[in-house]
Amino acid sequence: MSGIYSAFHEPRGLWYHGGALLYGLGGYILGLFGLFSPNSWVNFGAVLLLGHAMTICAYMIHECGHNTVFRSNEANARLGRFLNWICGTSYGTFEDIRYKHFRHHMDNDDAVWFVHEEFIARHPQLAELIKLLEWFYIPAYDMIMHFITMFGAFIIPQRRDQRLRNAVVLLLRGGAWFTLLFYYPKAALLYLVSYMIMMHILRFKDGVQHDYDGNPTLFEEDPASRFGGRATEQAHTFSNPECLKWDWPNYFTLCFGFHNAHHKRPTVPWYRLPAYHRETFGTDPARVIPFATTLKMYHSYRVARVTHSGGPLDDLPTPWEGEYLRRARAGRIYGGNAVSFLNSF
Repeated sequence: MSGIYSAFHEPRGLWYHGGALLYGLGGYILGLFGLFSPNSWVNFGAVLLLGHAMTICAYMIHECGHNTVFRSNEANARLGRFLNWICGTSYGTFEDIRYKHFRHHMDNDDAVWFVHEEFIARHPQLAELIKLLEWFYIPAYDMIMHFITMFGAFIIPQRRDQRLRNAVVLLLRGGAWFTLLFYYPKAALLYLVSYMIMMHILRFKDGVQHDYDGNPTLFEEDPASRFGGRATEQAHTFSNPECLKWDWPNYFTLCFGFHNAHHKRPTVPWYRLPAYHRETFGTDPARVIPFATTLKMYHSYRVARVTHSGGPLDDLPTPWEGEYLRRARAGRIYGGNAVSFLNSF
C-alpha cells in the first residue's frame, strides 16, 4: 500500500484524486449506458451524470497539467492524455494544452493563436446566429472553439506536424459517433447534450475569473504581457467558489472557484485550495464573487455576452479600472466565452 501512496504527489491524493477519478470514469461509463435506456427518466439522469462526469475528468486534466496528481511528470501526462479522450479533446496533444495553460500562469495573460473576439466582430451574421443559439442555452460560441480543436492541425500552421494524428483521431471519434447516430440516434443526440452541459459548467466557472482578453502571442518566443505579468497577477484574478462556509459544495467543480489561491500557488492540489484560500486571503465574502450572482449573470447576459454589447451594461464605463470585483459582485459584468483551459490555441 505504501508504494501506491508514494506514487501520488502527496499521500492524501490517493483518496481525493482517486475518488475524483473513480467518480469521473465510473460516471462516464454509467452515463453512457444510461443513454441507451428506453426509460426517459433514466435518460435524463444519465445525461446529467455523463455531463458532470466529463466535467470532473476535465478538471483532473487541469490537475495533471500542474503535476498535482502524481510525483512523476510523465505519469501526470499519461493520465492527462487518457482523460483527453474522455473529454473529447484528444484531437490535439495534452502537451499543447499544458503548454498554453503554463503560459497563462507565467505571463498572467491569455496567450492565444485564435483571437475569437476579433473573429466574431468581423462576422456579424455569424454573431447573430450564435446569439440565437445561446438564447436557447446552446453554447455555440464554445462550439466554434471545439471545431477548431477537432481540426486544429489543419487550421493552425504551427501544428502541421500533427496532421496524421489529428486525422486518425477524427476517424476514430467521428466514426464512432456517426455509427452511434445511425443505429441509436437518441443516444448520439443525448451524448451531445451531455457534452454541452460540460461546456456550460466549464464556461460558468472560467468566464469571470480574469478580466483580460486574448493576446495573440501563443507561438512567440519572447512575448510581452498586456497586463503586467506576474507583478499584477492577483489584481487580474478573481475567485467564484460555490461556497465559502463549507468545503464540500466546491468539490462539484474540484474547487476550481478558488482561483486566486490557485494562481498564488498552482502546485496546491484541488482538495487543499479551500484551506489555502482561507489561510492566504481570509474568509471575507467580499473578496469573492458569490455563486448566486455568477449564476444570475450567466443566465441574464448569455446573449449580450457574445459581443459584449447590446445589453444592460452598455452604459457603464469601459474599462472600469480596478473595479472588476466590485462590479462582478454587483452582477454588472457580462463574463467571458471560450476561455477554457481545455483549449490549446
